[in-house]
Amino acid sequence: MNITLTEYIKKRNGVSLGSPKSLRNNLHRSLGAKNFSTFWNYWNPIFGYYLGIYVFKPLKNVFPNAVALVLTFIFCGLLHDAVTTLYRGKISLFFTIWFLIMAIAVLITQFLKQNYSKHIWIIRAVVNLGIIGICFLLTVYITKILVV
Repeated sequence: MNITLTEYIKKRNGVSLGSPKSLRNNLHRSLGAKNFSTFWNYWNPIFGYYLGIYVFKPLKNVFPNAVALVLTFIFCGLLHDAVTTLYRGKISLFFTIWFLIMAIAVLITQFLKQNYSKHIWIIRAVVNLGIIGICFLLTVYITKILVV
């Protein structure tokens, strides 16, 4: 049985769609997640809902979960890049590369069974933001090399 968008948001944010506490809860839960993989369960639940139903689930019927996850992140990056390309009038693959690197980070942290749930919220937030930041810096470095 499929979960509705409203049910999914309530599950992820703890409050209903449109609640004034939605953004606060989203940031608190995602940044304070016990690991980088769980961060993505909470981050942007509306987008995550549609990516899960229309991209990840169909892909995991064809590919192993890890491949489906990477392809879902790449698809998400391509969507972000499409918006950037339309806005700037210039092709960009920055987000695609960034999301690919973050997908690899998710897989690495899952393989290492990373769990910092026993740490206080601020430590969990710093670690999750740190991983995002490292992935961002790697993306900047890679795009500079590729765009010579």
